[in-house]
Amino acid sequence: MTDPEDIPEPDRVPGAPHPRHSPRVIGQDGAIAEFVDAARGGRLHHGWLLTGPRGTGKATLAWAIARWLLSGMAGDDLSVPEDAPEARRVSALSEPRLQLIRRPWDDKAGRLRAEITVDEIRRLLSFFHLSSAEGGHRIAIIDAADELNTAAANALLKVLEEPPKDALILLVAHQPARLLPTIRSRCRTLRLAPLAPAQMTRVLAGMGIDEDAEALAALSDGSVGEALRLAGQDGLARYQQIVDVFATLPRLDRLAAAKLAEGAAGRAGADGDPFDLTITLLDRFLTRTARAGLMGAPLPQAARGEGALMARISPDDLAAREWAGAQARLSARARAGRAVNLDPSALVMDMLVELAHLPPARSAPPARN
Repeated sequence: MTDPEDIPEPDRVPGAPHPRHSPRVIGQDGAIAEFVDAARGGRLHHGWLLTGPRGTGKATLAWAIARWLLSGMAGDDLSVPEDAPEARRVSALSEPRLQLIRRPWDDKAGRLRAEITVDEIRRLLSFFHLSSAEGGHRIAIIDAADELNTAAANALLKVLEEPPKDALILLVAHQPARLLPTIRSRCRTLRLAPLAPAQMTRVLAGMGIDEDAEALAALSDGSVGEALRLAGQDGLARYQQIVDVFATLPRLDRLAAAKLAEGAAGRAGADGDPFDLTITLLDRFLTRTARAGLMGAPLPQAARGEGALMARISPDDLAAREWAGAQARLSARARAGRAVNLDPSALVMDMLVELAHLPPARSAPPARN
């Protein structure tokens, strides 16, 4: 039996605190106002679907809503004193009127399950039944709802169709299109938007990330969660590796490429998955390179020499289309490779070699020192 303290939390960004410990939601005033208006006006729907890009604060908002409702809806910004009894119980996962549903741990396999199973939704039904004696709101947070397997999704649909009295279900969804249309239709949607770069920089600085805040903001596409993940996994150094490898085009430095590919291997742990990090950053590089052909070199830069490199290998819209096509093609290949457990190093190396043979990469002159 695995010690509960050793089980990773599937709804926590590696290197960042769990969303239940975040005291406030930053940069989502519109979504907060929409929910508060509904609650104050007696229009509190039983199911809420929190959508938006990964890392924009969906889970943080769900936990803030739970604290606010359970503590009596005092302020209009969802703020609750950190020393409030409800806030302390929520942070400790000991609040009896709150249930968290997330991917469970598989003791036999020694890892988290890939999906939320139907047993978790059955546990939710028991929670609503047993907690009815408590009175007041009974809240469930499902993070992430797009990880429900088919049986779990069908079981949840029945709950949404016949919700228990005073029940509130908050569904965090990074890819709501993966949910059953009938689940989406029975929920009210709160859409969260990415933060602007300047706002991201201020947020990260407030978290003690000053030196690299601008580069992290540039690379995380308005996602605080993604910026924290990159900071916690030394993502900027890995991204610099990618830029340095592509700076050797049109003659790929195979030794540097092999070193980058080898860094994608290794077992995923509490600090993150090196393969996922490498693929994410490579995908981000290709996206930024494609944009450079249409809009010019990105500002701010996320790595030394990035702007000059992208201006060189993606000088126009024709090159932009080549890089955009490669991004879509290789992203699909990476997902397929992960599904069948291909060797991460070999997969990344194959991708780098293919990219080195793209027309814009072959025609570009070598960089000058």
